[in-house]
Amino acid sequence: MNLISLPAALTVAGVSFAACALILLALLKTGVAWRLATDIPNDRSLHVRPTPRVGGWGIVPVVVVAMAIVAPALWLAAAGAGLLAAVSQIDDRRGLPARVRFVAHLAAVAALVWGHPAPAPFWLLLGVSFLLLWLVNLYNFMDGADGLAGGMAMFGFTGYAIAAMISAHAARELMLASAAAAGAAAGFLLFNFHPAKVFMGDAGSIPLGFLAGALGYWGWSEQVWPIWFPALVFSPFIGDASVTLLRRLLRGEKIWEAHREHYYQRMVQYGLGHSKTARNWYVVMVAGITLALISLASAPVVQWCNVGAWSIVLLLIGIRVDSRWRRFNLANCEQPKV
Repeated sequence: MNLISLPAALTVAGVSFAACALILLALLKTGVAWRLATDIPNDRSLHVRPTPRVGGWGIVPVVVVAMAIVAPALWLAAAGAGLLAAVSQIDDRRGLPARVRFVAHLAAVAALVWGHPAPAPFWLLLGVSFLLLWLVNLYNFMDGADGLAGGMAMFGFTGYAIAAMISAHAARELMLASAAAAGAAAGFLLFNFHPAKVFMGDAGSIPLGFLAGALGYWGWSEQVWPIWFPALVFSPFIGDASVTLLRRLLRGEKIWEAHREHYYQRMVQYGLGHSKTARNWYVVMVAGITLALISLASAPVVQWCNVGAWSIVLLLIGIRVDSRWRRFNLANCEQPKV
């Protein structure tokens, strides 16, 4: 472990935390937050009162500036996050066609992967590009409960920072970039944990999803960690969003429409509420990230066995949530969706 880098990582995280918190506090105190973008509750929402969705205004500028200062080698990731934040902010305020948003997502991912290609076969880079596109969007799908997406960012990027710190490869800039993202997410959580005063909005969730994939890809391409590591770190979000999407596809539903069928949404609805749901997810997040970090020191076959074992754990958690959801609907005389 490169303990010499620990003070630098803590400093970057602390400054990012303070900067994000101060920006959001200023936006709320001045009333500017309400004019930038406001989330109005509807029948698909889990919240009941209008709330500013300006978290991205605090998170993304702080992370991008921090990366420009302490991690200039990662400029493609920073530039992509900035581009997606700008496009998503326009979408938050005025709305943009899906094709325009997709072109922006594709441009950011393509610039990253083909501007900094990993030493891997062409077909594998194509597959990774598709997974990065999915991560950009699934993070947005999972931003629907107080404290959830911010917590995943805080814990997930902390896991990245620790892994970069203990790596045998030179990964100081990756560590500092991850620390900046974790710190900014923690600053956002001050205002987003239940009852949320601020939501993340697309201008926060889309760039964070991109950064989760971009930094994960960078670490793999630079041999800081194996290809499974980023997926395991963010596995709770990947698993929930992927299974929910597949279910909706199998039922022939429009997957781009808003809904309340994610596992975390069902947990809030069947009685846990926002706080308990977030805390339960935090336990799962920390457990998966801890397993990922411990597995880095294991032989490859053990690593993949751990990935498989954790997938089974997540599957069992999903089955448990489904079971409680069915009982909740039967108690309320409703027909549950599977």
